[in-house]
Amino acid sequence: MKKSVLFVLFALISVAGFSQITGWNAKVGMNFSNYTGDLDLNAKVGFKLGGGFEYAFNDTWSLQPSLFLTSKGAKKDELTINAYYLELPVMAAARFNVADNTNLVVNAGPYLACGIAGKSKMDMGNVEYKEDTFGDDALKRFDAGLGVGVALEFGKIIAGLEGQFGLVDVQKVGNPKNMNFSIVVGYKF
Repeated sequence: MKKSVLFVLFALISVAGFSQITGWNAKVGMNFSNYTGDLDLNAKVGFKLGGGFEYAFNDTWSLQPSLFLTSKGAKKDELTINAYYLELPVMAAARFNVADNTNLVVNAGPYLACGIAGKSKMDMGNVEYKEDTFGDDALKRFDAGLGVGVALEFGKIIAGLEGQFGLVDVQKVGNPKNMNFSIVVGYKF
């Protein structure tokens, strides 16, 4: 994972020589997350909080790296999985002017994530069991996948929809991968 993070940082520094930072942003959102694979779980509501910046190549194309604290997981009956990740998406974006001071932004790209905290709990009536979400007998900390999104920019205000599709099995049993859908709002500085 350290090599992957170093590669992404090197790529961002290299891109900086051919582009310019056009602005910073802060975003907050609501997640609907679950796992793909053989597990039969229900979606769980969570949050997404962070920010990023934009490297513009021209008026249309840009690169949008960000850093988020995000909650993912799933639930089913008495089981709830809470997983908190530090996430680094690097999205390629295309911006289209649709009206005065209004842009449509379509983006896609990879993300890397590291699980930093979380508790899974099993409610058995009078007894509630809790254990760490990440660890030897639990979920793997590393996650990576692909993200897609669409947003409208109204001046400095951002409103968008994002989806993430994990490519890494986060657990040995059942081959589950993270799947996440977010509704986000933000502000450009």
